[in-house]
Amino acid sequence: MLDDTDDTDIHPLFAGAPSSTEFRKLRKRLVRETRAAIDDYGMARPGDRWLVCLSGGKDSYTLLAVLHELKWRGLLPVDLLACNLDQGQPGFPATVLPEFLSDRAVEHRIEYQDTYSIVTAKVPQGRTYCALCSRLRRGNLYRIAREEGCSAVVLGHHRDDILETFFMNLFHGGRLATMPPKLLNEEGDLTVLRPLAYVAEDDCERFARAMNYPIIPCDLCGSQEGLQRMQVKKMLDEWETRSPGRRQVMFRALKNLRLSHMLDPQLFDFASLFPKEKSPH
Repeated sequence: MLDDTDDTDIHPLFAGAPSSTEFRKLRKRLVRETRAAIDDYGMARPGDRWLVCLSGGKDSYTLLAVLHELKWRGLLPVDLLACNLDQGQPGFPATVLPEFLSDRAVEHRIEYQDTYSIVTAKVPQGRTYCALCSRLRRGNLYRIAREEGCSAVVLGHHRDDILETFFMNLFHGGRLATMPPKLLNEEGDLTVLRPLAYVAEDDCERFARAMNYPIIPCDLCGSQEGLQRMQVKKMLDEWETRSPGRRQVMFRALKNLRLSHMLDPQLFDFASLFPKEKSPH
């Protein structure tokens, strides 16, 4: 797809992209895997409008660039609106994302809501902020999507986020569940999409670093030690080091579920499972 196009014919989000073969392969892989996830899970409906959530981290920059690449190539028939929710964290560089998006001609909305004060006031000392912070953020993003006429809230969660969530639910929640690539919200009026579901975190990091995008760290969650997600991430890193490719094998398992070989009687009718009676001679 990219080999047949002029490198000068690119979206402004790719301005200054490295010309190396290695980067071209990375870029093509990101586009291919994102397009595959969009197709596999039926995410795109022609004429829809997507609210693409941009935190300023490597994953959301990658999401934004790849979606615009697909749209630029005529492969994504939806309108894209980038959105950053400034949650009032101390020291947050409020001008970085507006300038980044304006300089690259990306349609966007910047929303300020001080959820930081709410989270720090309500969460007891020593407890993690992630659950409440995420709930408040999601509520605001749903509201913005409705105000902007969007049918979908699009998030930058990648393959490794999905795997980590699976193991967190397994170890701490007592259930087999993870973040699906496509989800209908409780009200039934918005879908939550994760087009990077097939993309490895390392590829997001390499891409954002090569493009020199201005990364904004999350100091709220990142400053707390002992988070369950970080423990799971360390475990997966160790497995991957010992057995390269282990993450991808485990991810494939999430798409290859055998209900008859699990233990949930609500999803498989074990009660009626008996051998056929032998016919009398």
